[in-house]
Parts: sequence; structure tokens; C-alpha cells
Amino acid sequence: MQPQQDPIAGALAADRLGAPSVVYFVLSAAAPLTVVAGVITTGYAVTGITGLPIAFLVVGVVLAVFAVGYVAMARHMANAGAFYTYISRGIGRPAGIAGAWVALVAYNALQVGLYGALGTAAVPLIERWAGISPPWWTVSLVAWVLVGVLGMMRVDVNGRLLAILLTAEVAVILLFDLADIANPGPEGMSVATLSPGELFVPGVGALLVIATLGFVGFESSVVFSEESRDPRRTVPTATYSAVAIIAGLYALSSWAMTVATGPSKIVDIARKEQAETIFNLAAAHLGGVVVDIARVLFVTSVFAAMISFHNTTARYFFALGRERVLPAFFGRTGVRSGAPVVGSVTQSLIGLIVIAVYAVFGLDPLVQLFFYGGAFGGFGVLLLIFVTSLAIIAFFARQPSGESALRRFVAPVPAAIALAVMVWLGVTNFDALLGVPKGDPLTWILPLVYAVVAVLGVGWALFLRYGQPSVYTLVGMGAKAAAR
Repeated sequence: MQPQQDPIAGALAADRLGAPSVVYFVLSAAAPLTVVAGVITTGYAVTGITGLPIAFLVVGVVLAVFAVGYVAMARHMANAGAFYTYISRGIGRPAGIAGAWVALVAYNALQVGLYGALGTAAVPLIERWAGISPPWWTVSLVAWVLVGVLGMMRVDVNGRLLAILLTAEVAVILLFDLADIANPGPEGMSVATLSPGELFVPGVGALLVIATLGFVGFESSVVFSEESRDPRRTVPTATYSAVAIIAGLYALSSWAMTVATGPSKIVDIARKEQAETIFNLAAAHLGGVVVDIARVLFVTSVFAAMISFHNTTARYFFALGRERVLPAFFGRTGVRSGAPVVGSVTQSLIGLIVIAVYAVFGLDPLVQLFFYGGAFGGFGVLLLIFVTSLAIIAFFARQPSGESALRRFVAPVPAAIALAVMVWLGVTNFDALLGVPKGDPLTWILPLVYAVVAVLGVGWALFLRYGQPSVYTLVGMGAKAAAR
């Protein structure tokens, strides 16, 4: 029996992206060099646990199991709304709209947070090469302009640019890894950090959640399904490929660091040198020129992630506008580009406001914008993945749609259980995610934001249900909503 197709042919430009292009979008959102330099060293420094390599592999397995049902559902509804659509069709429209609002907050936080990282990373390079030291926000504004322009261009143009940036980024990571492995520290070629036993220690919850944040972006393959060539094949290929590449690359890089320093020394070195750890290790074996190139690629890594998250956020605005959950003008696309122009402009305006606020009030762009924004946004995406796992189970329980038992419940049920544990670990270890003391107000204020946003989303859904029933009945229906 063939799967029942959801006849959606949206206003986004169709047939523009093959599986490789979607993988580039997904991996660019994951920002490999940014994760290797920042998230991995932060994981070692904050938790004091050396089991990060095995943690990446475990999280990769969990997300791969989740993806079984995720991509199966994608075969029945190609929609740029992704989480919003799946939750609406699986659990119900109020939950779907709540999920959509959470997604907008989370992805905007991830995107605008990167402006802080890019400005902070680029200024030292400009100072070294040009002899001037501009404020971080001037560099971020240049990036803001470029991202805004690219967001209104054809999606395949963005894909080609990301392909170039990502290829160079991954190449330098692998070069660093090889240099670390070829020059082991006093403890030799130790594989102790790859042992499953490293996960059975106090505080491992924070380690697993930090590892999970490294995968944020893998889920965005479905966001580009309407613009993909043959989405029934492109989305699964891109999703599984992204999870495998991310898990393998991060596990290799985090292990290679421990080989170069010695497992017993990695925590102390990470706490002392922080994001400079990988660059200092590379400088000892590869020379200053290679390290300078890597620092430039670190900046382009952040820039590539900004492009990817900008495109994802713009498509969420588009999906909600097309269905009149947001004002209809959000559902407009460029005549020639087929890009979600209004959504792109809106995301750019949010970015401009955030940059201006942080510049005017002199707030820390690295900690208070990038680090807090990344942890907050990443946790929001983790919440959405968990709720989506429940929606997948509920959807296929009502509509088997010709899918096998493996795709309907054998894989989705254990994935939902594992994700529930990860969410609980995230809540209970939010102080570790932010790097603040226990009891800090931020540890409950930021998670509470998502609760408030979700409640407001449910309230808006109920308003639509009773005030605009014609709109409410089409929630989650994609292009079919625009056609009615």
C-alpha cells in the first residue's frame, strides 16, 4: 500500500534543492567549527566530565531513532512549518499553534545570538590585519545586511554559498583532528573518553544536554521540503546524513582533543583556555598561518549558521502567514526568487533591534547575546523535538497511512522516552547550560518564557477556533489553506 500523499504545492519555489543542498543548510545551522571551538570546550569546562565523545554518539543514536518517525511523517505532509505542522496534525491545532510560537522564539534567539559571536570573533582579526578596532556591533551590522540580502534571494543561491563555506569549515576541523591524533599527549592514544562508562558519573545530565545542543539544526531538513526535488527521498537522505555527520564529526573532534592533551588534562586546559583550546593545540603542530585561516573560517562558520537560521525562521513566518495564523502578508513570496520575503524582512528587523539594544546598553555580546541566546534557543528546539515525537506517535495511531510498525511506534516510542529524559535533564541542569550559579533567576526565567509563549499560542488558537473558524479548520494544511 502506497503512502497517502498530502497534495501540497506551496508558493515557495519548488524543485530548487537536492539532498546535498539541504544537508548544507542543516549542517550550516549546526555550525561545526563553532561547536568544536565553543560547545565542546565549554562542555569539558562546565561539567568537568570527559565523556563528551561518547555523549555525542549516544545523542546521535537517539536523534536517528527519532528521525525514523520524523521523516516518515514528512512523506505525508511537505510543509515549511515542520514542527508546527506535525504537532497540529498529530496532537491538535492548539498545541500546533503553541509549538509554532515557541519555534519562532527559539529560532530567532538562535539567529540573533550569532550576531554577538560573529562581532566578537571578527574584531580581533580586523585589529591584527588593519590596525583598527571597531565596535563589535559595526561588524555585526555588516553581516546583518548580507544575511538580509541573501534571505530574499533564491534558496539555491544560499545553498551554493553554504556549500563553499561548510566544505572549508569541515576540512579545517578534520585537519586539526588529524594533527591532534598524530601528536598524542603524555597518555598516548587513549580511548577512555569513548567508553560508555564515562556516562555513569554525577553531572552527566548537563553533559548530555550540552551534546544535544550541538545537533540543533538537524531538524530543519523538513523546513525546506517544499523547495526540494523529490522531498520523499531528499528529506530522509538529508536528515539521516546530517545526524550521522554531526555525531561522527563532533565525537571525533572531542576525542582528538583528549588525545592531544591527555584525558586527565582536558578539563583543566578547557577551563583555562576556553574557546582558544583548539587553536592553541593546532598552533603547536600546524603553525600560525593555518590557525589564522581557521580563525577566519570560525567567523564564516558563524555567518553560515546565521544564513541557515535566517532562512528557517523566515519559512516559519511564511507557513503561519499562508494559513492566516499570522497576518496574510507573511505568506507572500518574491515573484522571481520564490523566497519568503516578508518573513525574511521581519527576521532582519528583529536582528537589527537586538543588535541596537545590546550596543546602546553596552551588554556583553558573547555571554549575554551568543551564549545565553544559543542555550535558550537550543533548549526551545529540544522541547519542540520532544513534543513532535509525541505528535508522530499520535498521528500514526490514528492514520497508519501504510507505514510499517517500525516507523509508526517501534522507533518513535523509545525516541519519545529518551527525549523526555533529555528535556528533564535540560530543565534540571539549566544553570550548567548558561554557565551561571544554581539559583540564578535566569535558570527559571528563560524556561518560563517558553511556557508563557505556549499558553499565549493556545489562547490564540482558541480565539481562532471561535472567532475565525474558517482559518482554524485549515491550521496545519499548508498550501491547501492558501488555496481555499
